[in-house]
Order: sequence, then structure tokens, then C-alpha cells
Amino acid sequence: MSRSLAIQPVEKPVCGSVRPPGSKSITNRALFLAALANGTSRLTGVLDSTDTQVMLESLRRLGFGLNHKSASQECTVSGQAGKIPSSAADLWLENSGTSIRFLTSLCAFGTGQYRLDGTDRMRQRPIGDLVRSLRQLGATIDFENPESDCPPIIVRGSKSRLASGTTAVQGNISSQFLSSLLMALPACGQSARVAVKGKLVSVPYVTMTLQMMQSFGVEISCPPDLSSFSLPASGYVARDYDIEPDASAAAYFWGAAAITGGAVKIIGLGRHALQGDVQFARALERMGCSVSWESDGITVSGRAQEGIEIDMNAISDTAQTLAAVAVFADSPTSIRNVAHMRHKETDRIAAVVVELRRAGIQAEEKPDGLVIHPGRPRPAAIETYDDHRMAMSFTLLGLCSPGIEILNPECTAKTYPHFFDDLEMLCRGVA
Repeated sequence: MSRSLAIQPVEKPVCGSVRPPGSKSITNRALFLAALANGTSRLTGVLDSTDTQVMLESLRRLGFGLNHKSASQECTVSGQAGKIPSSAADLWLENSGTSIRFLTSLCAFGTGQYRLDGTDRMRQRPIGDLVRSLRQLGATIDFENPESDCPPIIVRGSKSRLASGTTAVQGNISSQFLSSLLMALPACGQSARVAVKGKLVSVPYVTMTLQMMQSFGVEISCPPDLSSFSLPASGYVARDYDIEPDASAAAYFWGAAAITGGAVKIIGLGRHALQGDVQFARALERMGCSVSWESDGITVSGRAQEGIEIDMNAISDTAQTLAAVAVFADSPTSIRNVAHMRHKETDRIAAVVVELRRAGIQAEEKPDGLVIHPGRPRPAAIETYDDHRMAMSFTLLGLCSPGIEILNPECTAKTYPHFFDDLEMLCRGVA
């Protein structure tokens, strides 16, 4: 793919059906849990993207046996019952937040020395809250830059030094810190307790983690507000596990229907999907679209005409997409309670506002969100900041307005390598 991609406006409403690839969040969790399980697991629907390749390669470097078949979206994982086969590894995590956060806890409870590092942006993404939580449990973790709260880090794992079964973790930066602890601790051979300090962001992702842990044989006790968790000493059991399509990716296609007055069905997702991001369809419903929850998929139809005020804390990965849809509404839209988006692949609040303004759209940056005023986008080359969601979300502007160009479109390979191909087929009525 070239260094830029000109988006061609559609001449008719976008209608059709599409099945996005497997969820990145579920794929990386499934790989992680299967590696910790006792026995061999078979995963189907496995996403093949930069983020999942990072997890696969890191697990291989840690000595786990994996057989990944990209064409059939399958992977068999030889679980080691909570043990890390390799006593040393240098892990390159690119800019994959799930990978570095999950693997930090895994390495802390292994036996050996491990270095975890990533891109320049990864070296700006805080991981200190997770490190401090692991240190409370007896882990030895050092930052290469002692004045930084970010990677690279050196983890010296030793199960025998697990001094305490109790720790606390901040919940306001990333729910992945909590998910990392919850998934890793049952493999340590002793019961544990984790308390959440402050307000937990992205709650549906924690719920997803708990449901997947249960699928691999571990039950966790916790109150409804998810403020604390009691984990058993029992480990994971290998199993066959099917990964559902990515709901965050589905949002782009639903958004295409919403701005063109079309109808798009996402196959493979339903009302009871693990991923909270299916609730993006509810946001479009509030804006005037119709939503049909079917046995084999979710369909969004009609135009998103009404601007709304919405708390997107639980589904923040779809906030950029809603911002793009809001451009074509009849009144302003306010997105709030998403301050944690500033710690993602880029500062997503600031980046969205800058790029909307670049396209001639009035937008206001708030400490915890943004306001989008409707308008007609003018021709613009959209910077993507090496953020896959910036590229895919702002593509929507080009479906209804000429002259929109996406810079560095290949960054979509992080989670959806064939996004532009699938979108083109859908817009042509092929999908």
C-alpha cells in the first residue's frame, strides 16, 4: 500500500453484510490464557494482525509451542500449566498495549530475566501502575530509565519470591493493567486478592477478561462494582475456543451505513457478544438509525441525523468513529468521560480535534472528551499518527466528501490488515 490513500466518495447508500476478522482483544487474551493452561488448546477465528503477531512471537520467544495457520485462522497452543519455558528473552512489543501489559505480569511470575520494549510511542505509554502492583506481590521489575514510568523494563521473575497474595491497581489509566493481573495470578499456585483504586475505565473489557478466564476453567469472586477480586489457586485448563469478530472494527462499517443512509449487517456478532463495543450500535440508534439484533448478526440502517451527548468511557475504542459520524449529523455531538484515550496509540482526543479542524470541521477539545459540530468536510490529507483507529475512522469522512486522503494507511495492519479491501467491497455492494 502507498504512503497515502485517496478515499473515493460513494454514489449510493452503503448496504450489505460483512464479517470483520477476529477480535484483537479476544485473540490476545485467548493466546495468553492458552499458554498458561495445562494441555493443548485449539483457537479458531484467530486474528492475524501486527498486534497479534507481536503476541505470538513473544510467546514463542518465551518458549511456548504454537502452530499458527493464518489462512484458516487457527492456532494450537501447547500450554505449560503456568510455567515459562525460557529463562531469558528479549521481547519487542511494537506499540501493542495488550501484549506488553499482559506479558509483564506473565514474566513477573516466571523464573528468569526478561526485557520488554517497543516503539517510540510505546516508550511514552505509562506502565508504572502495573509495575507497582506487581512489586507489591514481590516481583522485581526495573525501568531502564529510572525517571520514566514507561518501557523499556527489565523483569526478573521468580515464583518463589511471590511475597504476598494481595495487591491493588489503579483503574483510571487502562483496564488492561487489571486484566493483566487477573489473568496471570491464577497460574501462580496460590490464592490472591486484587483491589481496584479509583474509577475503573473500559469496564466491558474487564468483564470480557472474567468471562474468558471462566471459559478456561478459573472462577473469580468479585462484587458487582468490580472493586475487588478474589482469585483461586487453581490453574487454567486447555480447551477449544472460537474467537468472535472484532466489534471495534464493526463500528466503521456501521458508521458507513449511518452517514450514507444505508444498511450494514455485521455477521457473527449478537446481543450477547463478549465485546462491549457492540453497544456502539446503540449510540447510532440514539442518533436516528435503526438497529436490528438478529441471531446471526447486528444490522444498522438509516441515517444518523441527531447529535447527542454521550459518555463513551465503556466503549472508548469507538469514540473516534462516532466523532466521524457526528460530522454528518444535524446538531453538535459531545463525547465525554474518555480522558484515558490520551494514553492510547496517540492522544486520541487531541488528534481527532486537530484532524477534524484540518478538514474544516469545527471541533472543541475538552479535558475528558470533545465536541463535534456538523459541517461539510473540505479536502484534506489526514495525519494518522501511526494509529490504526485514526486511519479507519477518518476514512468515513471520505465516503461522503471528495478530497479526503489518509496518510500512512498501512497502520491499519495493527488490527485489520484488509480493512480497505473489505470496505471497498462493501461500498461496491460485493460484501
